[in-house]
Amino acid sequence: MNSRAHLLIVLALAAPLASAQQAPPPGQPQVRINYLNVCTPSADEQKEIAAALARIPQKPGFGPDFEIARGRTTMPDAPVSTWVRVRHDFPDSALFSNAQYSMSVDEQRVVETLVLRFHEPKDLLTISIEDGVSAATPAQVLATDTPATRLRIERVGKGSIGLARCQGADQSAYEPLFQSASQVLARYREALGVRRTVLSDLQRLGTGKPPARKPPAAKPKP
Repeated sequence: MNSRAHLLIVLALAAPLASAQQAPPPGQPQVRINYLNVCTPSADEQKEIAAALARIPQKPGFGPDFEIARGRTTMPDAPVSTWVRVRHDFPDSALFSNAQYSMSVDEQRVVETLVLRFHEPKDLLTISIEDGVSAATPAQVLATDTPATRLRIERVGKGSIGLARCQGADQSAYEPLFQSASQVLARYREALGVRRTVLSDLQRLGTGKPPARKPPAAKPKP
């Protein structure tokens, strides 16, 4: 058998084997990977983000139910983080089910996240807005209306869409969306009363405590 004929036989045997390896096993769903273009979302995605932000009530009327939680999280190869979460429920007749604010603090960053969940999701599930600040204390972050740096829209039956600050990218066209998200975050900081609760709960976890006062130096005796 010459080398050409041998090569044709090898290729003929390898083709069905490669096809069998690529096909998913029977009974198992196909896995799809969606990549979010958060630096430069398309014009249609920008419209969807703007429409979702516009559905958030400017003056939320919360119901009587709420939750405040705090804790510490440890993960391998990651700094220890402490966090406080504040959640207030909307009335059953409202468009949204609840609004949840959380602050997470580690040795590198302070991250604020606001998540609003729809009561009866038809097209959208959640809207989340986030900011992250390095080299700052929780008190410094809470003392100002830190602008939003990331937002994400979870959709029903579709992939998520989002927008994030990206270094080196021209994002001037997305400034209205960042400004709108920052305004929502500022309003809900106030409505959820996080400045009154979050810092004290973090201090109970040993985070963000004011420095201990040094005792006054003893005066030398005459």
